[in-house]
Formats: sequence, structure tokens, C-alpha cells
Amino acid sequence: TLLRKSKKTKISYLKTGLPFSLPPLKPGVVSTTKFTVKDKDDDKLLSNVQIYPNPVTDQLNLKYEVSRNTNVTIKIVDVLGNDIVTIFSQRVETGDQKFTYSLNSKLSRGFYFVRIIAGTESSIKRLSVL
Repeated sequence: TLLRKSKKTKISYLKTGLPFSLPPLKPGVVSTTKFTVKDKDDDKLLSNVQIYPNPVTDQLNLKYEVSRNTNVTIKIVDVLGNDIVTIFSQRVETGDQKFTYSLNSKLSRGFYFVRIIAGTESSIKRLSVL
């Protein structure tokens, strides 16, 4: 870094061949700007989705969290994405949610997906039925 003084009392810095100038520092007021960085998860409507046990034989348990009151729909879909059954569809309150679904031979053995839809967001979890 090369430092030189110009005739106008501005200080010029020559860094990597690109010159730029700064006015001399004067005593005075320093202004600052405060900002916060929000985690991307703070904006999510649907989070912490868990299904258990997996694999399942008779009863499926779901846990999830919603950040505000919203309509939630829970569907079981096959591996091709076709809806098999809608197991829940209603408005829920903000916070942690739990849901239990009894299979009662409604699903044959195989692989499925559980799709939880909250507002415009959705989460998909793989499910194995024994």
C-alpha cells in the first residue's frame, strides 16, 4: 500500500493499482446504524416436523410447530405423489402441535410420504408401513 498527500490535503491511497481519495478526518459527530440479522427459520410458518415411530405398524404420531394461527392439512401420499388419504385438515393455534393417526389396516405395507401443509409451506417426510 502506497500513501501520498495531494495538494488539496486529501489523502490518496493506492491499493492494487486502483487510486481512491478520502477527505482528511475532522473531529465531529459519528453516526451509526443499528441492524439485526434474522435467522431464516424465524420466518418459517411450519417447523420441527417429526413423525414416529418409523417404520410404523398401527399408530402414527406427528409433531410439528407453527409460528402463527393457520390452516393445516396432513396427507399421506404414495411414492408417485398421489394422495392416498387426508388424515387432518383444520385451523390450528400458534405453537407445538401433536397428532395421532391409527392406521387400522388402512394402508398396505410399503413406502409412503406424509405431507404436512401449513398455509403456503409444506414439509414431506418418508414413512414406512410394516
